Amino acid sequence: PGGAAAAPLPEEDCMKLNPSFVGIALSSLLAIDLWASKRLGVCAGEGSAWGSARPLMKVIEVSGHGIPWLLGTFYGLCQSDSLAAREVLLNLLFALLLDLVMVAVVKGLVKRPRPTHNKMDMFVTISVDKYSFPSGHATRAALVCRFVLRHLVLAIPLRVLVVLWALIVSISRVMLGRHNMTDVLFGLLLGYVLYGVVEHCWLSPATAPALFALW
Repeated sequence: PGGAAAAPLPEEDCMKLNPSFVGIALSSLLAIDLWASKRLGVCAGEGSAWGSARPLMKVIEVSGHGIPWLLGTFYGLCQSDSLAAREVLLNLLFALLLDLVMVAVVKGLVKRPRPTHNKMDMFVTISVDKYSFPSGHATRAALVCRFVLRHLVLAIPLRVLVVLWALIVSISRVMLGRHNMTDVLFGLLLGYVLYGVVEHCWLSPATAPALFALW
């Protein structure tokens, strides 16, 4: 009937005349992140702008992967004949394992998909690696960088190379199309924080004698 009131529209069909400022800001940042990340993915495929550099970027990708770091640290731990070296290597192993667990947990909770321009040809992946946030390589790069600079005596040129390696590994994640920029930035922040956790829980012959008894 003409005088009957119109049925209200479902909430999802209603126009929000006063969207929150926070919502607008987050949506804008997300759009900028996706746009900039796609523009910077110059090695995402062989036909990309810098496609010829993709093999080099993949070598850099392997240098920041968890498996080489875990195997190398474990081997060094088994071969070391110095208590001080074993202490440093054992804590590096602890840091790498903590990194893997935390990144997997956050990826499983957030479940942000990889960028659409990414090729799923990554080196040794597990189930949560189909997700993008945060970048495990960036997290590991920041964590290892802080650890090495703090616990290894290196000449200044080598210290600079360690920092450059961490930056190059992180940048390569966007260039390869593996991650968006926010994945990498949060990964770097997470790695920085995880190093603080490792320092706080530092393993030593006094605090973890059973572990040192194994080697």
